[in-house]
Amino acid sequence: MGRFRTAGVHLADVMSDIETTTVCEDGYACTSQVGDFDLQIDATDETGPNPNAALVATYASCFIPAFRVGGSQRGEDDLGELQIDASADLDDEDDLASIAFDLHVEADLDDDTAAEIVERAEGICHVHSALKEELLADVTVHSGAF
Repeated sequence: MGRFRTAGVHLADVMSDIETTTVCEDGYACTSQVGDFDLQIDATDETGPNPNAALVATYASCFIPAFRVGGSQRGEDDLGELQIDASADLDDEDDLASIAFDLHVEADLDDDTAAEIVERAEGICHVHSALKEELLADVTVHSGAF
């Protein structure tokens, strides 16, 4: 469960590394200001992705550069094009129950190298680190994909 602050404690009084402002004028669509960017999230999928879909996309968007860094640490500096086809299952409450990544890699990696890079990427990806264990992606690597 998240932490609750009383009305007397304001975010401005607490040092933060990331700050966003989210506004919902009506209905279920929200616009979040994240730095210089506006991010539209809509629980009904009408004007933007729903929060679960946005989380899965954010996870994939974090995992790809982490995989690249992990490859570089392993001496694989030329992975070429990378693509994640992500899928997720919801439980009866519409909460995320599982996430899976099919990671397509242009470079031709053997299974041991791919597994080592995935392990490194899991340690580098900040979204991976933030998720509860049952939501950590089940990653399948497809080498020589492009």
